[in-house]
Amino acid sequence: MGAIEGRRAVVTGAGSGIGRAVAELLAAEGAAVVVADLNAETCEAVADSIRESGGKAIAAVCDVASSADCKRAIDTAVREFGGVDILCNNAGIIRRADVVETTEEEWERVMAVNVTSVFLMSKYAIPVMAANGGAIVNTGSGWGLKGGGRASSYCASKGAVVNLTRAMAIDHGPQNIRVNCICPGDTDTAMLRDEARQVQQAEQDFLAEAAERPLARMGTPLDIAKAVLYLVSDASDWVTGATLVVDGGGLA
Repeated sequence: MGAIEGRRAVVTGAGSGIGRAVAELLAAEGAAVVVADLNAETCEAVADSIRESGGKAIAAVCDVASSADCKRAIDTAVREFGGVDILCNNAGIIRRADVVETTEEEWERVMAVNVTSVFLMSKYAIPVMAANGGAIVNTGSGWGLKGGGRASSYCASKGAVVNLTRAMAIDHGPQNIRVNCICPGDTDTAMLRDEARQVQQAEQDFLAEAAERPLARMGTPLDIAKAVLYLVSDASDWVTGATLVVDGGGLA
């Protein structure tokens, strides 16, 4: 896959789901990982698990909508590991509602967690990466490339992430910083199961519909993590500004 041994990574939303799988896989491949998450308990648990498995990790409690918290997470990587080579902007939330149903507060929170976080984490990480280059992976969504029902704020936020990725790739390519976007399809996480509750659908039926795609199953967090590993490794060293769809053929 292209070694990442000895590199320093920051992963947001790493307390559960896709973020946890990314943090654990990068650590297993030799990276030192800052496990950044809003939930202190899960954040510490993931870092502990990585260390117990022989990897290097430290927890950083972080509200990715907070500039101070984002700076603190990057500073933690510099202080504990000596720098940042990899940034995975994975933290995200979803509100299943159309524009009429969505409150202004809900809109602003979705945008803050899903988009502003990418801006803030990158703002503080890129100057650290600039001396030696690095790789950033932003988590978009299939719904950042096409519309989805009753998910207006989420679709808008993920569309923004996709195009922000392209702009960052253009601006920071001369610093040898690669910026790519991963767009997962329905992945078996707590967030996906919470969507069933939000749309008031039986969880079993909701998950069955999520598996209706050419490969006939939902994604797993590890499916997405393996694609992230490719994008941060030397195997993709001439790939930047790209959007990689990992969805079992759902968009097709």
